[in-house]
Amino acid sequence: GPAKIAIERVNSGLMDGLTWYTEARVIRGSVPGNLLEGARSIIALGMSYLVEDSAEIAKGNIGGKVARYAWGKDYHKVIKQRMRELVALLEERLEHTVKARFYVDDGPMLDRSVAERAGIGWFGKNTNILTTSHGSWLFLGQIITDLVLEPDKQLKKSCGECTRCMPACPTGAIVAPYVLDNSKCISYLTIENRGPIPIEMRKQMLDWVFGCDICQEVCPVNRKVNYSREPNFKRGGFKTVDLIGLLYMTEDEFRDKFKGSALKRAKRVGLQRNACVALGNIKDLESVPALINTLAHSDSLVRGHAAWALGQMGNKASKNALELAISKEDDSWVREEI
Repeated sequence: GPAKIAIERVNSGLMDGLTWYTEARVIRGSVPGNLLEGARSIIALGMSYLVEDSAEIAKGNIGGKVARYAWGKDYHKVIKQRMRELVALLEERLEHTVKARFYVDDGPMLDRSVAERAGIGWFGKNTNILTTSHGSWLFLGQIITDLVLEPDKQLKKSCGECTRCMPACPTGAIVAPYVLDNSKCISYLTIENRGPIPIEMRKQMLDWVFGCDICQEVCPVNRKVNYSREPNFKRGGFKTVDLIGLLYMTEDEFRDKFKGSALKRAKRVGLQRNACVALGNIKDLESVPALINTLAHSDSLVRGHAAWALGQMGNKASKNALELAISKEDDSWVREEI
């Protein structure tokens, strides 16, 4: 079943980079009784995050793209609050307490398998769950409970012959239908990855700085879908981030700007590394002074990627700055990047 497939993928290196995603975690998450004593049913939930393009766009500056799910408020708190309300409602109706445990992609639950079995949607070739009403723009949640509930039927739908998402992925992360190589996925490279972005993948990352939506944007199922009704996903969002501003940002400014946003997960240094790569791909000479300044960043990870970006610019000022930087640089990896 799904657990066996997940374990095979862990062992074949397809989950590389996610050190916490282990065989033990898969086994634990595939037996609901391990997570809640007396578990009898799982209530599978989905919440759309597709909002009209009203999120904030970096003004007048060079912007880096943010995946749609992170445009609004961090979803974990929003959905867990809704789940608590749902359980309270159930308790009220049934007039007895309900044992429950909640997950929103933050536990060992094999959430897509649960969603598929509950009939929320079907597995897409890009490994997302696709729904008829809201496409794949969904957060998935699960409530494990001691209630005995009648199971829903799985959908009899599939992607059919369509493989549009596979060639559309710039890094070729969808290595076969329904199979994703995590270490190649732009979402992984920009968020969970704490080290350098592999040099051979930098150009393919285009101007994405937090996650990526390409395999969802090209999916025909996502063409005519309903928008989210959740107000928390509509407010105070980041459709793009000002890349030059990001390079100059202090830790305090970072915490202040991204408070309550999923973008915090990438950490300041990670986002600055991503900003360098995006600027190197956009090649706007306006960013050269900021990148030159970043060659003196306190973190070697950011300095190395700033050097790469300047190398992409190919102008005299960038070349001179790199020549000057190598004479002062004592980190061997950064010297290599220069």
